[in-house]
Amino acid sequence: MLHGKSFFLVGIGGSGMLPLAMILAGRGATVAGSDRSLDQAALPAKFDALRAAGIALFAQDGSGVVSPDQIVVASAAIEPTVVDIVAAQAIGATRMGRAELLAELFNAAALPIGVAGTSGKSTVTGMIGVMLHALGRDPTVMNGAVMKDFVAPDRPFASALVGGGDAFVSEVDESDGSIAFYAPRIAVLNNVSLDHKTLDELRALFGAFAGRATRVVVNVGDAEAAALAAAIPADRRTTFAVEGDADLVARSLVPEPFGIAFDLVAAGETHRVRLAVPGRHNVANALAAIGAVTAAGVALADAVRAIAGFTGLKRRFELVGEAGGVAVLDDFGHNPEKIAATIDTFHAFPGRLLLLFQPHGYGPLKVMRRELVTMFLGRLRDGDLLVLPDPVYRGGTVSREVTSADIVGDLTVAGAPARHIPDRAAAAAHLVAQARPGDRIVVMGARDDTLSELAAGMVTMLGGRAGDR
Repeated sequence: MLHGKSFFLVGIGGSGMLPLAMILAGRGATVAGSDRSLDQAALPAKFDALRAAGIALFAQDGSGVVSPDQIVVASAAIEPTVVDIVAAQAIGATRMGRAELLAELFNAAALPIGVAGTSGKSTVTGMIGVMLHALGRDPTVMNGAVMKDFVAPDRPFASALVGGGDAFVSEVDESDGSIAFYAPRIAVLNNVSLDHKTLDELRALFGAFAGRATRVVVNVGDAEAAALAAAIPADRRTTFAVEGDADLVARSLVPEPFGIAFDLVAAGETHRVRLAVPGRHNVANALAAIGAVTAAGVALADAVRAIAGFTGLKRRFELVGEAGGVAVLDDFGHNPEKIAATIDTFHAFPGRLLLLFQPHGYGPLKVMRRELVTMFLGRLRDGDLLVLPDPVYRGGTVSREVTSADIVGDLTVAGAPARHIPDRAAAAAHLVAQARPGDRIVVMGARDDTLSELAAGMVTMLGGRAGDR
């Protein structure tokens, strides 16, 4: 299908574009691309990995778009004024959206498994991929995060896996509406909560996605997902819930600092499961993944055995390092539900939380303002500290109706321990200065891979501070 085709990916270093590039190259296509971060000499290791995979990289100046035979691919975040897009139009090259191309590959698979939901998509996708791979099904996996279990010296940014089996596992995105392109055989619906779109829009998108599937694995422990499940015929759905009533139920949860155990009850059987990732939310993620692989023909006992090998994703509750008795963690939390799950997981154990939350855009802040404030007010404890730098800004025109300062203003009026420090480096330095032994510093945010570098730098700063004592 792809041999002999030539693709040029604009923004090739993005979390959705890099794995797509790897899949295209792994299936025999010629792949090249450009990226603003490459031009800025940021994240060099990522672009070195792309070059090592045989992918040619160009400045984002139109120099790589040279033939009408190229298919020029861009995500929804790429503006039409970007020089590569202008060049593609000028020479008559075919243009495709990232989601459009991914959906074409996904829909052509013999067993397309789509993972949807406001939160947990990447984790569930990784869990399914690890289980199917461990059980010899040789899946292709498209993820928005690096899957630790597939990282290797020649594959340091393993957000994709290219296999020869029948399964194509992919997370699908509702934020830009592209979920409408996907026709899964097995659909996973993890949860539905406010993020990029209104709840009415999300209900329509997720409901239609589930309606196109042969089998839907749905979280009836989530009120919105449960309401959508009610419209799915019983013979087409597999339900799951944590300590609820469903086809797959988790009970007797035993949290650990970096793991959790539980009893899985299904079809009259009880299996003890231990995950190497923490938190009640990951128990729900595991149920979703187990439901998907059993729908794909895997025996329940085999699924339970295989999921124990899942070690997690980069930037998902990831311990970056520890110095001076202070742990620094990196997390993808960026909407109220994700952030709440991370805070709840930490609060199950002693220690203050020092949170640096970088919003992933001004638009999401406007949509989520009330919900973010309510969530933080309900979860921050005495001694905790929340610092918000300004949101991610990649250039272009953007409305700044709601800012980080507005969120902090709402919180401080209500008495919450929050500060707005516009500059991210200054925000990080402030938290390091406040930290004391036993604290946990958590760096949170999406759409910015340099947050991991910030977290690593905080470990270094803590180490230097400890050495000065």
